[in-house]
Amino acid sequence: MDKLKGSYILLIEVKKNSRIRVGSLGRITFEKGLYAYVGSAMSSLEGRIKRHIRDKKKTFWHIDYLLKSKNAKITKILYKESKNKEECKVAKSVSRYGKPVIGFGSSDCKCESHLFKLRKLSEIENLGFKVSKI
Repeated sequence: MDKLKGSYILLIEVKKNSRIRVGSLGRITFEKGLYAYVGSAMSSLEGRIKRHIRDKKKTFWHIDYLLKSKNAKITKILYKESKNKEECKVAKSVSRYGKPVIGFGSSDCKCESHLFKLRKLSEIENLGFKVSKI
């Protein structure tokens, strides 16, 4: 997976209702439940995914703020290879299955969000992504 390019979905469990400061978005309340975060890595999927699962890192992206909370944990990582950046297209697909966290992860595009509180995990698993072993 080292040189693969494409999109990924982090499935994140928020263990209890949490209010977290997320950079310029300010404080956001995350309800207990399962979330899907959509991202892309056009240099290295493996490198980007490894960064997300590391405990010690600079808080740079919105997702970094959520993942540094003791109440949030990545439970599964899905990925899909592509030569072109499809992050926004994937986010639109995922939006059908969950409630958007407005503005999260989408400050550099016109999407409503790239983070969604999911209704059911089974819905997201049918999008044709592979499960990462990382």
